[in-house]
Amino acid sequence: MSERHEESLHGKKILIGISGGIAAYKIPELVRRTRDLGADVRVVMTKGAQAFITPLTLQAVSGHPVHHDLLDPAAEAAMGHIELAKWADAILIAPASANTLGRLAHGLADDLLSTLCLATTAPVLLAPAMNQQMWAAPAVQANLQRLQQFGYQIIAPAEGEQACGDVGAGRMPEPLQLREALVKVLTTAAQPQILAGKQLVITAGPTQEAIDPVRYLSNHSSGKMGFALAQAATALGAQVTLVSGPTRLTTPVGVKRIDVTSAAEMLEAVQAALPGCDIFVGCAAVADYRPAQAASAKMKKSGATLTLELTPNPDILATVAAQPNAPFCIGFAAETHDVVSYATGKLERKKLNMIAANDVSDPALGFNTDDNAMTLIWRDAQNEIQQTELPRASKLELAFAIFARAAQLLP
Repeated sequence: MSERHEESLHGKKILIGISGGIAAYKIPELVRRTRDLGADVRVVMTKGAQAFITPLTLQAVSGHPVHHDLLDPAAEAAMGHIELAKWADAILIAPASANTLGRLAHGLADDLLSTLCLATTAPVLLAPAMNQQMWAAPAVQANLQRLQQFGYQIIAPAEGEQACGDVGAGRMPEPLQLREALVKVLTTAAQPQILAGKQLVITAGPTQEAIDPVRYLSNHSSGKMGFALAQAATALGAQVTLVSGPTRLTTPVGVKRIDVTSAAEMLEAVQAALPGCDIFVGCAAVADYRPAQAASAKMKKSGATLTLELTPNPDILATVAAQPNAPFCIGFAAETHDVVSYATGKLERKKLNMIAANDVSDPALGFNTDDNAMTLIWRDAQNEIQQTELPRASKLELAFAIFARAAQLLP
C-alpha cells in the first residue's frame, strides 16, 4: 500500500456496524487494521451481532465503548444516535445480513444501526455476508438495487466455501479488502471538482463475441481500470455513464451503468449516450474480431482442428473521435513491447486527444490487478506530442492522475 493510501485514514472517524452473521468474527481484525492507518474507530452492534461476538472484544480492540442500544440514556447524554451519525466520516456495515439489508432498503429505524444510517450524511458501505442461496434470492437482490439507488455502496461478497458447507457467492471479503474499500471512499470524498458540469462516457471491461450459444471469443480484461475511471470522474464532479462489458464489479456510486456483451452492442450503447458528452474514455478491451457467423446451436466436436472465419469488429474509439464536434477522446493501449511507439501511432491514427499506454507483459500490472503503471501521451496547444510517466500506483490513483491532465487540456 502506498504512502498516499496510508495517509488517507489518518485522523478519519470510522463507524463500523456489525449485524448478525458468522463473519462477525473477522471484525476485530478489521478494527485493528483500520486503526493501524491512523483512524479513530467506533463500533455499533445489533442484537443479533452480539450472539456471535461480544461487545467487550470490540471495546478492547477499538479503545472505545461499544454502542448497541437506541434508547440508552447514558449514550444519549454523551454521544447519542444523532451525534454519532454526525461524528462519522464513513460508516461500514460488516457483515451486513439479509435482514439488515431489507431494513435499510425500506427505511426502518427501530435499532441504533438502522437509525444511524438514516441520520448520517457520511458515505455508507455495506459488506453483505450470507448463505449463497440467500444472496441469490430475488428479494435480496431487489433490496441491493434499491440501496444502490439510495446511495449506499455495496462491497460485493466473495465466492468460496461457506460456514454452512455450501459453496458460492456470499462470503464477506477479508478485513484488508474492507479497509481498502474505506480507503477508496475517503480518498475520493475530498477531491477538487475539476470535472464539475462535465458529462463523461466511459467504456470498460471485455467484450464477448459469440461462437455458438455456449462459447465466445474474449480477453483477460477485468474492467477494474474502467470502473476506477468512473469512480474518479464522479468524485471529481462529473456525470458519468459507464458502458461495461461482462464483469462482476460493483457499480461506483452515482454512476449510470449500461451493461452490454458484444462490441456491436457496446458501440450502439455508446452512440446513444454521446449527446452532450464532453469527454469519452475508451478503456474497454474491445475484441478486434468476431465470428463471421455465430452458430445457432452448440457446435459439436467433429475433428482434430476447427477453423473459424473472423470479421473485424467496429472500432468504437475511432468512430467516436471521427464524429463532427467529437468529445475530448482518451484512449488506452495495452501493449507487450514498443509500448510508447505503438500508443503514439494509435493516438495519431485515431485522432485522439490523449492516450494512456501500459505494458501488460508484466503480470503484476495491467489485466486483473489492482495496480498499474502508465505513460500518458497527448498533443499540446501547439499540436506537439508530449508524454509523462505515471509510476506504479492503484488504478484509482492513476485514474485521478489521468483526469488531472485531461482537465488541463480541455478547451
